[in-house]
Amino acid sequence: MIALRIYISGIVQGVGYRAFTKRLAHSYALSGWVRNLPDGRVEVFVQGDKDVIWDFLKQLWEGPTAGRVDRMEILKEVPSHEERDFTIRY
Repeated sequence: MIALRIYISGIVQGVGYRAFTKRLAHSYALSGWVRNLPDGRVEVFVQGDKDVIWDFLKQLWEGPTAGRVDRMEILKEVPSHEERDFTIRY
């Protein structure tokens, strides 16, 4: 299991990006969370199988139709045993 923190920049707020990310994470059976940041980025914490997460990242880059991803910053994290589901944080 690996865990990543991802900062996504572009047109990612107000376009359904968090809901898209949650649905995608559920389809891959990943755990973690997604939230908007005050600076216009979206932050994602995700954990699960390495190969599955790489596929998840490719889909995050595509994003929802109304959005546009310009940049993704990916940081390795320590897996959290507290995360059992994938949620939207506010």
